[in-house]
Amino acid sequence: MNTFWLKVAGIVIIALGLIILVRGFLPSENGGSGETETESRPKTIYEQWEKDEQELEAEPPAPPAATTPVPGQQQPTQPRQPHFKKLSMEQEVEAQRQWEWVKNQRKMGRLPVMGYKQMVDTCREIIRRWPQSEYAFKAKRALADLPERYHKMYHITKEETDISSFYQ
Repeated sequence: MNTFWLKVAGIVIIALGLIILVRGFLPSENGGSGETETESRPKTIYEQWEKDEQELEAEPPAPPAATTPVPGQQQPTQPRQPHFKKLSMEQEVEAQRQWEWVKNQRKMGRLPVMGYKQMVDTCREIIRRWPQSEYAFKAKRALADLPERYHKMYHITKEETDISSFYQ
């Protein structure tokens, strides 16, 4: 019986095993022993979701200064805060429910093959039903935070992302 090919296959398997074993002991490019730094590794989807949640629930930033200072006029010392319309208890509950849906759809949109269509539609509904509310402000920020390609895909307008009306 001819065992020549069995011997060749055995030698190839042993060579591959040695290569894998040697690579495991060689230092990596970042100087470590094969382990990567936590800062250089890509974020997991859970870490990205946590970051999104923090950004969407963050306190509203101060608006950019749109006017030039007038001589003799005293400038405000405190940054302007947005003003929101107070909602009734029923409206507050419904708006909160819709906002939680937006946050969950934002997470789903980050997954491969998923999109932000339901998030965009819900944000638009929040803006339509409760204009000048805190939830409309958050919905506009969520829409503005989407990448530009989704602005084009879902026809998100500048008015839907403009938060300047909350600073009056």
